[in-house]
Amino acid sequence: MSASPASASHPATPAVAVFERSPGYWRTVGRRLVRDKVAIGAGIVVCALLLMAVLGSLIAPQDPYASSMLNRLKPIGTEGYLLGTDELGRDMLSRLIVGARLSLFMGITPVVCAFVLGSLIGIVAGYAGGLLNSAIMRTVDVFYAFPSVLLAIALSGALGAGITNSLISLTVVFIPPIARVAESVTTQIRSRDYVEAARASGAGAFTIVRVHVLGNVLGPIFVYATSLIAVSMILASGLSFLGLGVKPPEPEWGLMLNTLRTAIYTQPAIAALPGVMIFVTSIAFNLLSDALRSAMEIKS
Repeated sequence: MSASPASASHPATPAVAVFERSPGYWRTVGRRLVRDKVAIGAGIVVCALLLMAVLGSLIAPQDPYASSMLNRLKPIGTEGYLLGTDELGRDMLSRLIVGARLSLFMGITPVVCAFVLGSLIGIVAGYAGGLLNSAIMRTVDVFYAFPSVLLAIALSGALGAGITNSLISLTVVFIPPIARVAESVTTQIRSRDYVEAARASGAGAFTIVRVHVLGNVLGPIFVYATSLIAVSMILASGLSFLGLGVKPPEPEWGLMLNTLRTAIYTQPAIAALPGVMIFVTSIAFNLLSDALRSAMEIKS
């Protein structure tokens, strides 16, 4: 299983427009999102997936761990098995529903951790400037020598298989691009007149960053981070597919793709179901991220 060419290597630093946030800014962003039908549709899909992840064990029609060799690889539409069964006779619908929890957890958690750490690193580098900026960003640039897929596999292989190690490796993969965006945006904000005025009035660096910088830089960083969730889900699923992530018998979409690969010739529709879930989830997060980016491009 491989990611698309765009996700297989570290993305270049995007051009981020930075605008001061007026009191009515977020209301305008909200109105633009509400009027965007694509954003509404993607938001509904994401909310449904999150609800599935939270309530999966309650709404699953059957026990996702119960196997029956007599019912293995039943086709879609079989009575009692709406989406058929897997190679061990387990209900596919139940495993897809319950598997949303681990799949979304493995996709979202590394991005959240990288958002916090990468933002901190980038803001410090962007505001400090000079030698500290050069030292931090040149260290970050080292990670760009490796495609994200290979870096995630190498780190997971070195740390060992497992959920925790996969989360650590994916977090490390996403810290550099987020830190670069944070540094770029902070560098733009640092030269604004109101920041210079605050510095001239004797305000400390911490106060300036907290009051004048954070409110203007976190928005663009957050939008960029949301675009990485789809990539994170693909990478997490790929690690599980290769045996470096979630371990059997836990239901996780990437792992389910791996265990069902032998059924591709006998029940191709069943074998493709986990991939369809990964595809739909990635597209929904991408569309939502694009809509949020468009809605936030408002000059005050």
